[in-house]
Amino acid sequence: MRFLSRKGMFCRSCGLATYREMSAKTLWQGWWSPLSVAITPLTLLMNLGPRGRFRKLAAPAGGFRPSLDPGKSLLRRPEAMLFLVPMALVAVTVPALLALGLFVDGAGIGKAPTLAVGDCVRNEGDWQDQDLEIVDCGSADAQYKVTRRLDTSKAHCAGGDMLADPSPDKATISCLSPAR
Repeated sequence: MRFLSRKGMFCRSCGLATYREMSAKTLWQGWWSPLSVAITPLTLLMNLGPRGRFRKLAAPAGGFRPSLDPGKSLLRRPEAMLFLVPMALVAVTVPALLALGLFVDGAGIGKAPTLAVGDCVRNEGDWQDQDLEIVDCGSADAQYKVTRRLDTSKAHCAGGDMLADPSPDKATISCLSPAR
């Protein structure tokens, strides 16, 4: 990380050219360290002070050499596009991912099914990491049938039954007996 500055007597055109050049470099070079994530926006905000003072100056007149060409405005420079395009993508992607997360969570995708007595299930995982899927009891995919729901800690399943992981409400456990 390094901090650069230019001191001197500037006319309006030279000051704006210097501001635009240094700010454009900051926009694409200033983000490459963890501290820079906080320092770069502060630097860009601090550059607005000199920019305002340069804009208040009168147009250059006379002088012993020609003034610098201010060039394109800061946001129309290629260096700024290297910053603005990714930031625009982040600005669009973050809300889209949040909305997608709410939709997926609301649709129940990725959640364990709520089992009812009489449902048939197939376990796509192992018993330590169950992945139960409700299937039609008449299909060949049916491995287990829900025989009972245990709502209290004192209730027990019948001998030979297996325990399904707790339901999404974490209050009930289902007893599963082999479907065949």
